[in-house]
Amino acid sequence: MQTLLCDGSRLILPDGGSIPCSMGRGGLVPAAKKREGDGATPIGRWRLTHGFYRPDRVDRPDCALPLTALDPQSGWCDDPADPAYNRFVTRPYGASHEVMWRADGLYDLLFVTDHNADPVVPGMGSAIFLHCRHPDGNPTAGCIAVARDALVALARQFEEETVLEIRERPAG
Repeated sequence: MQTLLCDGSRLILPDGGSIPCSMGRGGLVPAAKKREGDGATPIGRWRLTHGFYRPDRVDRPDCALPLTALDPQSGWCDDPADPAYNRFVTRPYGASHEVMWRADGLYDLLFVTDHNADPVVPGMGSAIFLHCRHPDGNPTAGCIAVARDALVALARQFEEETVLEIRERPAG
């Protein structure tokens, strides 16, 4: 099993190298305290289950994880009251959802974690992705983000069982 470690500001790679990353604007929280819309990144070990890419912007990387091409109708439900909460949806969609076909490039390539996935608990947080970082390094809404070129290179190295471990940086 391959593990990527994120300490809040850097993603430590299996080879010992590291790259800058952005985390949630609400900081890091224990997974049990994660709530929809809090902007926090949940601490824990999250398996990367599958990914999405924008075929008009990124070539499909050779990756061991399943990848699906996004289109303008791609969305992700973030409405805790909806049966599709924390799931991919096709737009237009009647409940609150995130548009995955983004103009800002943050979702040109993204990988879905299994945070709050089995079972899905309404309100415990949705759409915790590993995705492309804003060029200015801005915080995310709770996801983990790295530079697009780095994410493309990482995708080629992912194994079927790749885990993203998020933990707080040790004091000192």
